[in-house]
Amino acid sequence: MSAQMPEPTMVETVNGGELHSDAQPVSPRDVNLEMLLDVHVTLAMEVGRTRMSIRNLMQRNQGSVVELDRAAGEPLDVYVNGTLVAHGEVVVVNEKFGLRLTDVISPAERIRKLR
Repeated sequence: MSAQMPEPTMVETVNGGELHSDAQPVSPRDVNLEMLLDVHVTLAMEVGRTRMSIRNLMQRNQGSVVELDRAAGEPLDVYVNGTLVAHGEVVVVNEKFGLRLTDVISPAERIRKLR
């Protein structure tokens, strides 16, 4: 499944309160992405999930172990603003946790999962 490029659009500029349409269409490849590079996003790594009743949750105390749905050694899920974008493994860098990406989800696959 190949992603289709959007149709070129006409650039409209405002000059002295008048709206002008330039003659040349703008291709998506011509768009300057530089302005997006400073936009902040939320990056989250998920080790696993589980479901339990509130009663079971309230019975937990310090030292309790919660079993997750993922086996030890399986890659973590990497989310950007809530969208799965990659898988990875935990590493230690300068005495801090880090993440090594092992598999990046293709844009086409991400779009397919939204449906």
